[in-house]
Amino acid sequence: MKDNNRLIFLVLLAIALLSNLSGFRDDFFTDDPGLYASISKQLIFHKNFFFLYSYGKDWLDKPHFPFWAAWLSFKVFGIHTWSYRLPALIFFLLSLAYTYLLACKFYSREVAFAAVLILLTSLHAMMSNTDVRAEPYLMGMIVGAIYHIAKLRERLRFTDLVLAALFTAMAIMTKGIFVIGAIYGALAGELIFKKRFKEVFAFKWVLLGLLTIIFIFPELYALYTQFDLHPEKVVFGKQHVSGIKFFLWDSQFGRFAGSGPITRKSSSIFFYVHTLLWAFAPWCLLFYYALYKNIRNIIKGIRLEEYYTLSGSLLLLILFSVSGFQLPFYTNILFPLFAIITARFCFGESSVSEYRFKLVAQWVFIVLFPIAVVLIQLFLKPADYVTPLILLLAFLTAIGWYIRQKEPQVLKVFWLNCSVIILVNFYLNMVVYPVISAYKAEIQAAAVVNQHQYDNYRVGVFANRDNNFQFYTNKPVDLISSTQFNAFTQAGQKVAAYANQFSIDLLRQQQIPFKIVRTFENYPRENVLPQFINHSTRNSTLEKVYLISN
Repeated sequence: MKDNNRLIFLVLLAIALLSNLSGFRDDFFTDDPGLYASISKQLIFHKNFFFLYSYGKDWLDKPHFPFWAAWLSFKVFGIHTWSYRLPALIFFLLSLAYTYLLACKFYSREVAFAAVLILLTSLHAMMSNTDVRAEPYLMGMIVGAIYHIAKLRERLRFTDLVLAALFTAMAIMTKGIFVIGAIYGALAGELIFKKRFKEVFAFKWVLLGLLTIIFIFPELYALYTQFDLHPEKVVFGKQHVSGIKFFLWDSQFGRFAGSGPITRKSSSIFFYVHTLLWAFAPWCLLFYYALYKNIRNIIKGIRLEEYYTLSGSLLLLILFSVSGFQLPFYTNILFPLFAIITARFCFGESSVSEYRFKLVAQWVFIVLFPIAVVLIQLFLKPADYVTPLILLLAFLTAIGWYIRQKEPQVLKVFWLNCSVIILVNFYLNMVVYPVISAYKAEIQAAAVVNQHQYDNYRVGVFANRDNNFQFYTNKPVDLISSTQFNAFTQAGQKVAAYANQFSIDLLRQQQIPFKIVRTFENYPRENVLPQFINHSTRNSTLEKVYLISN
């Protein structure tokens, strides 16, 4: 790679990192981060490292590792939105490092740099660094495990054995057993397609499995002590619930089969095909063709440099597609593998028609994304008009710089594509998300009850989807019913509660006395409707919610 090209890659890398950090301090605008941050906060309230609680009640759904990581961050830096995001960001940075290392191991440094930039500028990966769930953790863990397994396959080294097992165990303790589909699936594909069948039975893989089991012992211990030792606890509406069984079976295979205690109506098997069109934008069209080309080469008997990325990503993508539980952000954990596959095609040898396709597939997004930003800005009408003007100037500068470059066309278009999506992410983090957060009444209501006059009040909510209120309130929040609210009143206990219109109507119907402290306008959805974006129709998407007391 030329020194000038390396410098441009590094500059784009730095700006892309800054873009991913631009929403680091934004308030939560979806429910899941509020829930996970609240659970991590309750580890501090309850002074118990192994038991997970939500609204003071036993909570069984996700494994423990992200909550432990957020707990540690809270202990060191205090309880903030940014300190909740910090551990996830660290693992995302690890995913960049291991994407580079894995790509360098089999391809050129140019492909490795490109893979890192593709990962950094994938739309949903950038969104996930603001709307943090478990995916940034898993991105680093999965590609890190695959990299060390690739090194372990060549030679048994203690460091690679321990790190491969540790990353695999952390991934299992973050999302469950199914993640080994990507990790061990990557290894299986490499051995099978390269016809190294004898290596399947190598003793080092037994060591890897045993060490992984040892490393997940903290998770098993936590589940056993909170649930298996206490069959009297009511979980999912019944007693005698085994936390270990839920972790090993119900939360994974039961969920995917739609037979577990937590289910979701599935979409079609093509759900992720069209989801990736926006989630892995602006690289999705290149990825689809690269995937097709790799599969075609395998069918033709043409040997690939490696099969880790293809096998690991395809196996889990197929599992997601046929499962009974489908969510858009699930595929984010495979983006490091997608990025390497895409970068290899983008900067590999190609026919004339493939070369043209590379250009067209990127120009589609280079044109569409700025148009989308302009339209959103016109309808959104945010108070901040300075940031969009600065971003527009940066976009025009990028176009001017692109025109002046004398590098090959495919390289210039790649750089321009990265620049455009970086600016789009700046716009989302600095303009769009703050507008959404301003209509999240849970945050505003929490700010009220955090005032000193409510120090002696018991704080509650009537619905378990008000998790941002739970997080932003500086004291434990109880999940209460109208009957309990009335009981607190009769007992002389002061209560402040966050309530929607349904709860207010129920209290009135039951003739339970209360007073409205504050009324808020709230946007109740996680997905952003066009009617909300349109300033003139925004009010039709809002609901009234209340902070009440007795």
